[in-house]
Formats: sequence, C-alpha cells, structure tokens
Amino acid sequence: MKLDIPQNILTVIQKLEEKGFSVHLVGGCVRNILMNIQVKDWDLATSATPEETQKIFPDSYYENTYGTVKIPFDSEKKEFIEVTTYRTESEYEDSRHPKEVSWGKTIEEDLSRRDFTCNAIAFSVKDNQIIDPYNGHEDIKQNLIRAVGNPDDRFQEDALRLMRAIRFACQLSFTIEEKTWEAIKNNSERIKFVSWERIRDELLKILASDKPEKGIQLLDECSLLSYIIPELLDGKGVDQTRPGRHHSTDVYTHNLMTLRYTPSKDPIVRLAALLHDIGKPYVASKDDEGFIIFYNHEVKGAQIAKTIAERLKLSKKQKDKIFTLIRWHMFSVDETVTDHAVRKFLRRVGIENVKDMIDLRIGDRLGSGTQRAESWRLKRFKEMIEKELNPPFSINDLAIDGNDIMNELHIKPGPQIGQILKQLFEEVDNDLSLNTKEYLLKRIKEIKE
Repeated sequence: MKLDIPQNILTVIQKLEEKGFSVHLVGGCVRNILMNIQVKDWDLATSATPEETQKIFPDSYYENTYGTVKIPFDSEKKEFIEVTTYRTESEYEDSRHPKEVSWGKTIEEDLSRRDFTCNAIAFSVKDNQIIDPYNGHEDIKQNLIRAVGNPDDRFQEDALRLMRAIRFACQLSFTIEEKTWEAIKNNSERIKFVSWERIRDELLKILASDKPEKGIQLLDECSLLSYIIPELLDGKGVDQTRPGRHHSTDVYTHNLMTLRYTPSKDPIVRLAALLHDIGKPYVASKDDEGFIIFYNHEVKGAQIAKTIAERLKLSKKQKDKIFTLIRWHMFSVDETVTDHAVRKFLRRVGIENVKDMIDLRIGDRLGSGTQRAESWRLKRFKEMIEKELNPPFSINDLAIDGNDIMNELHIKPGPQIGQILKQLFEEVDNDLSLNTKEYLLKRIKEIKE
C-alpha cells in the first residue's frame, strides 16, 4: 500500500525503528487511508515505553498515565505528533478508567483493546503490511460499525464508546452492526458514568457531521438522549399543525428537521437549531378556536437552552450564542419592518450572530415543510441588514458627545451625561434625519428642563 505520509511522521518512525522498536500507524488514519479520505491526524503506536520514547525525543512531553508522548514538530503552531505505547488493559472499574494500564508487547495486543473494528487496524511502513486481526477492512467495505470482540465488554470498559459508535456512523455514513446496536441499547444507562465534558465533545462532533439529525435520532432510539437532553423528548406528540400554517409535524420532529436544514456547519449553531423550539411544550395553550399556541416559547426556550448549555459545560461565549439565537429567533421580516426595527434587531442579536440567525431562520422554514429556503420578505430583510451594517449606527455616531452636553448645560462629568446620550440615541435611531448638532443641542435643554 503506497501512502503519502508527511516527512515529520516518517522521521519519528525511522528514529524509533533505528533504536530497535516496532512502530505502526493505527486507528483513524489507517481507516481513512483505506476509505480514500484525507488524513488529518496521524496516530502512531510503538513497543517503546514512554520513557524510552522520551530518551529518543528529549523535547517531548508525557503528562498522562496512558502511554501517549507528544513530540513537538511546529513550536509556533503548538502542533505535536502523538506516539502511544502498545497497551493491554485490565478490568475497568467505573466504565471510564482501567484499574491498571500495562504496556503490551505486540501491536495485536494493542488492537485488541480498541473500540471498533474499523479503528482496530494498523499499518507497518517498514514492512508495507496491514495488520487487521478483526476484519476491520471488510467492515469498512460493508459500511459497518462493529465492536471489537464482545460489544458488551467494550461498552462496559468505556461508556463513551456508546456515543462514539453513533458519531462514527454519522461521520462515515455507516450503519451500526446489529449486535453492537443491541449492546448500545442494553448499556445506555452507563453513560451516567461519563463526564459531561466528554459527552459534550462527542455530541458536538455528531452535530458537526454531515447527518446530525440521524445522530440525534440514534441517540433517542437507544435511550441516550433521555440522559443527555431529556427536554427534547417533551416535544414528542405536541401538535403544532394549523390550517394556513407551515408546520406539519410535532415539535420534536420539527426541531430535528430544523437541525437537518440549517445551513451552518458550526455545531453550536446547529445545537441552537435543535433546541430553538424546545420551550413550546412548556407554554402550550389553546386559543379561542381550539388550536394550540405557544406564546413566548422563545423566552422559555432560551431559559431551558441555557440550562442545557450549562449541563454540557459549554463556554460562556457558546452559552451566550445559543441563548441569543433562541431568544430572538422569532424576529419579524414582514413588509412593515422599518430601518429602525432592523437596527434594533442588530443590537439585540449582535452583528457577529446575524448570519447564524438567518441560517437558523432558513432551517426553521425548511424544517416546517416549506419548499423555499428564503421568502421574498426574508430576502428584503437581509438587504436591509446589509445597508445598516455599512456601518451600523451606534451612540458614537451621534452628532454631539458628552463634552457638548457638559458645555451646553454647564455640568461636570457624571451618570446624567450617559442618560442624556442614551435618550438622544433612542430618538435619533427612530429617525436618522434628526442626527444634527443643532437639533440635538436644542433637545439637550428640553430634556434638562
């Protein structure tokens, strides 16, 4: 098998082999090579212990108990090559950590502890040979995710593998093999032993895949979703159909379809799309005609989404983005929208969130059953936004400033100046033609009186 292996990887392999150690390419990089997918991360496994590897590469780092040594190759970009000692692990005590980690002697021992057959393949550059004891190459050809050995054992060793199976199925467009799938369902409650940080990382990878809605459906079907985001399930069976309206499904299905059709590839935006109507079941009521309505569902939904984001240990920036997108996703785009309303919208959602909000609206439309991604109203709204963004009107654009107020009213610096500027800004924002020094100096005196 001919490979286009980066020179820095070949150099590490050569130096280890020169000292008498065996070394193999392993895991995802071999899988991707066999699938003709670009390799982003090259993982190496070796018979050298971490201490022996560090002697060969004295500028390397070893900060864990699992045998992975990081060898820097680009100090400016802080990029590393990871080399892991062959491992053989004993019994796991908490569905997360082995009771002890022992170094293996052969690559076959190392492959036996890996999660899925497609990831349990190694390649020897020296011998130009594939080592595939679990027929992972054949499963790749069949587009199958299959656990190595007994699937119950693999999931009991590390419960995060429950989510990893689904993630790989979404990323690779594979199907989960029947016995592996049954083991996932039987062991789903073990996910409670996994840290929220690890759950979050897998969930975001699922959402970043080409089939994120498939991932959420699989999480639901195996009961993992009831642990990770149980609030989503409350939308099942909540009817929102109504004559003359777009919605043709229940709330849960609509959330899934919005996720599917949201153009953004950002997993945080996609999470917001998945959760955008999560507040509906909690505010549902009936109008005078007997139809279910969801008054202020965006307010309730933003509150619930914030709780979910905190559970998933998202960063403050990520939590704020999700809250903003859900809280204001019901913005109006009808023909009566004014320039002032557009400017108010921009200040509410933040310029940095505008494109993501439009993407969410598109996903919401298509997820409701409409055939067109953008209505003429939404296109007009986008044009109005473009006009206001060049540049956006802010309080700093007023024809006067704090010094003018102090000179006109003969007052010293204080909070009153900011209050007056804010009031003037609100007035001018409604009518930009009022933004003249003459008019504003006159208004200062009127406000003071």
